[in-house]
Amino acid sequence: MSVAFTKEESAETASETLLPDRPISPHPNLVTEAGLQALQAQLQQAREAYEAAQTIEDVNEKRRQSAVPLRDARYLTERLRTAQLVPNPTSNDSVAFGSAVTFSRADGRVQTFRIVGEDEADPKAGTISFVAPVARSLMGKAVGDVVGAGAQEIEILSIG
Repeated sequence: MSVAFTKEESAETASETLLPDRPISPHPNLVTEAGLQALQAQLQQAREAYEAAQTIEDVNEKRRQSAVPLRDARYLTERLRTAQLVPNPTSNDSVAFGSAVTFSRADGRVQTFRIVGEDEADPKAGTISFVAPVARSLMGKAVGDVVGAGAQEIEILSIG
């Protein structure tokens, strides 16, 4: 249909409101209880942002303001649909999904990370995804084990 018969200012305006979907990971969608709650809260925020955008009278601005919340709602709905809640580990004998692991690096740094789902991972906040190379090398290991992490080795100091 020609732009002449729509309310958009131009074809560019119309196309900038059609955002591609966020990519869905091929890995199982494992989540902690906190991760599941965060996904639910993010979906609610996306729905609220979309509803707020629907009150805008200008058609072009409404589409621009609706694009991101609509895309996020599609993504979050799918992530919630496929979420596999993993209970907290019952033992600290070995590293598992949900474990907080403290390890030392060869350069002397000591770091602690909790192994969580992909959507809840935030290394700056102390969480890493279970599919991250460091997390994969730690899974199933015990205190005192030394594992390879990229070009260096790390030693597990504690599991919590």
